Amino acid sequence: MRVVYFDCPSGAAGDMILGALVDAGVPLEALRAELGKLPLTGWDLVAREVRRGPFRATKVDVRVDAAGHRHGRGLGDVVAILEGSGLAPGVREQATRIFTRLADAEARAHGTTREAVHFHDVGAVDAIIDVTGGVVALALLGAEAVHVSALPVGGGVVDGPHGRIPVPGPGTAELLRGFPVVDTGVHAELVTPTGAAILTTLAASAGRMPAMTVTAVGYGAGTRDLGGTPNVLRCFVGETTAAAAGDETAGDETVLQVETTIDDMSPQLYEPLLDRLLDAGALDVFLTPVVMKRSRPGVVLTALCPPDRREAVARVLFEESTTLGVRWSERRRARLEREMVTLATAYGAIPFKVSRLAGRVVTLTPEFADVARIAREKSLPVREVLDQARADGRRLLHDA
Repeated sequence: MRVVYFDCPSGAAGDMILGALVDAGVPLEALRAELGKLPLTGWDLVAREVRRGPFRATKVDVRVDAAGHRHGRGLGDVVAILEGSGLAPGVREQATRIFTRLADAEARAHGTTREAVHFHDVGAVDAIIDVTGGVVALALLGAEAVHVSALPVGGGVVDGPHGRIPVPGPGTAELLRGFPVVDTGVHAELVTPTGAAILTTLAASAGRMPAMTVTAVGYGAGTRDLGGTPNVLRCFVGETTAAAAGDETAGDETVLQVETTIDDMSPQLYEPLLDRLLDAGALDVFLTPVVMKRSRPGVVLTALCPPDRREAVARVLFEESTTLGVRWSERRRARLEREMVTLATAYGAIPFKVSRLAGRVVTLTPEFADVARIAREKSLPVREVLDQARADGRRLLHDA
């Protein structure tokens, strides 16, 4: 599995994430071409090599014409831009999740609703390009999982749209809940709301680097001079390896099964609860109907997660559900080797999830969202497009 690990000794911002990924091998022209599918004009993406202390790094900037630089967009405006783009459904979904978490964090910090939140800096064109560009760059790398180091919180005060505020700002602080942080003694804003939203939303785990064979390393430069601390973020790109200790073998891993049983919650609340659990790092979430004491109908909510995401998952359950307690246990699971590939079918290029057992392809599944979109565009039955895509995919892989 291809993974990306972000090491953030000096913090994280949208431009630093983009810089590290470009430095690690994402072609700038391919990134520009994908971002050009957004219905936004008056911007350009530029990259240059810079020095930050002893490090060579890549600085990526979004240059925006004043006419296209609108501030104060709400979540609905940003989502409409993403939905109106020609980007892949997976990219749109991840970017939407990031902006939704930003809106929820700001709403919680300021005592309002996500719909009433008006982004300031993060609603501008450059921030939309930063967030979407980070997701696009990871897709271009073929990343299947993202892991992140502990994030430095910084310190001091900064000037914001609501006046002088302590570092980290209230929105950033909300985004960092349940995520490991560290105080490095630097008095500056080290983690921006955009950087926090991207990394905490996409991270499958946080803390130590997973066992991996490193294939590329990229350095992304920040804008500010932090004195004796080089302002860089680096990413490691690689393939996961078998665990070096214990009885772990390739394809096997330990996960936690976190559960709670609920009999007094409105069904309407389950959808946002499940979304937040996935944002918190759950690998899978499902509901099982049960009959509880006094013959009450109830639901067992089960979330599978990596061991280091247990606290974050439990926190979401306490905040978003009516439960008074959660339970967990270790579970072992075996996973097939898998990768995402894009294949040219009779209906155009479609992403496929390919799984292998001892190198042999055992499943080949086209992305259903793309199949459904093509069926709508061509006024065809979904089943017909799905069957044809599977047949074309099998033929192309066999020929290869």
